[in-house]
Amino acid sequence: MQVEIIILTVLVFIVMSYNGQLSIKEFVNDNFYLFRKLKESDWDFYVRARHGDSVNSDAIFTKRIRNGLIVMVIAIFFFLNSLDGLKILLSIVLGFITFKLDYFDYKSKYKSHMFRIDSMLPHYLKSIEILIQHYTVPVAIGKSVLDAPDIFKDGLQEMINEINAGDDSINPYMNFARKYPVRDSMRMMRLLYRLSIGSQDRKQEQMVMFSRTISNLQQKARETKYKNRLDKMEGKTMKMLLSTGFGVMILLVLAVVQMMNI
Repeated sequence: MQVEIIILTVLVFIVMSYNGQLSIKEFVNDNFYLFRKLKESDWDFYVRARHGDSVNSDAIFTKRIRNGLIVMVIAIFFFLNSLDGLKILLSIVLGFITFKLDYFDYKSKYKSHMFRIDSMLPHYLKSIEILIQHYTVPVAIGKSVLDAPDIFKDGLQEMINEINAGDDSINPYMNFARKYPVRDSMRMMRLLYRLSIGSQDRKQEQMVMFSRTISNLQQKARETKYKNRLDKMEGKTMKMLLSTGFGVMILLVLAVVQMMNI
């Protein structure tokens, strides 16, 4: 009987939401100033990093709140036949976890994206180093686009277009570095710019410095890669232990509550 009641309640909730008699979206919009306090300080940054400046981060945040509330309401309906304070708290926790999942997803994907750039940039710069020995820096960058990692192609094309348009300042190089804001990207773009305006007499000296810097970056990238692997393994182990401990704790609390109700 309990399952039938839960199904019927959920169906009524869905029908009322569909007909507009019960609107979670409207409830969230009316109380957005309160829910806004739950917004993470770096949420807008992660949304812009993934979707660009044209996307409204508040609209996506509103969807997060709505999804969390829906899960919380459904959980309360599920416990409706034997509802108590503990199960209400559990429903709120489930709703809050649902609300936070999108944030963790955005944050994780941003860090993964930055890690890919950080690990691939030294290898791309190594190919530039080889080309610079035979061509000028702008020509070498242009020739490198076809073989460059896909993640850099848009930024490289923008840089080449700016240079070809007559901008012989450091701005095209810095714009590329800002598009891929990882370790030492600013410094490497400055070195490239100096190579592009340097005289032939100093080119060999600057090339030696550029090559040495790239080698150091490659070594750092390898060290970071190994460190991240170890951290990932430790993180998975810790999550497993926490999940097991949290699950056991919930079961114990529910068992104690059940014994007290007998």
